[in-house]
Amino acid sequence: MSITLRVAERKDCGRLLELVQELALYEKAPQEVTVKLEEFEDAGFGENPVWKAFVAEDENKIVGFALYYVRYSTWKGCRLYLEDFIVTESHRGKGIGKLLFDIIVQEAKDKNYNGMNWQVLDWNQPAINFYDKYAATYEADWLNASFSKEQILKL
Repeated sequence: MSITLRVAERKDCGRLLELVQELALYEKAPQEVTVKLEEFEDAGFGENPVWKAFVAEDENKIVGFALYYVRYSTWKGCRLYLEDFIVTESHRGKGIGKLLFDIIVQEAKDKNYNGMNWQVLDWNQPAINFYDKYAATYEADWLNASFSKEQILKL
């Protein structure tokens, strides 16, 4: 196995969405993925891109990725937000996740961000165990809140 890490390109978007579906299935929420390929491509590679990603390839096939964007905290300043981080099931346990996570941490260092945030489901013990190896801090006092597009339109 020879893993190559590189910055994601527009041509990767179809495969990235396949992995997003795999992640959503693992997280027991496949119905929640509603983004269309065109919208996903535009958000990453259009006129005003909002996300960036690193991909991990094995024999020229994407087997994992880490997608992030910059968020601004009025308390902390610019921070890297790791939106999705996945290695396809057949390639887990081979160190690919560590490679991807390390390159994201390095990106935060290189860009001099004031920190890094991400979410992990409280029942996802394999992911928690992974993040524990990095001495991650978990925020117990915060609840996630959101509106769907439909809810916004009703307001």
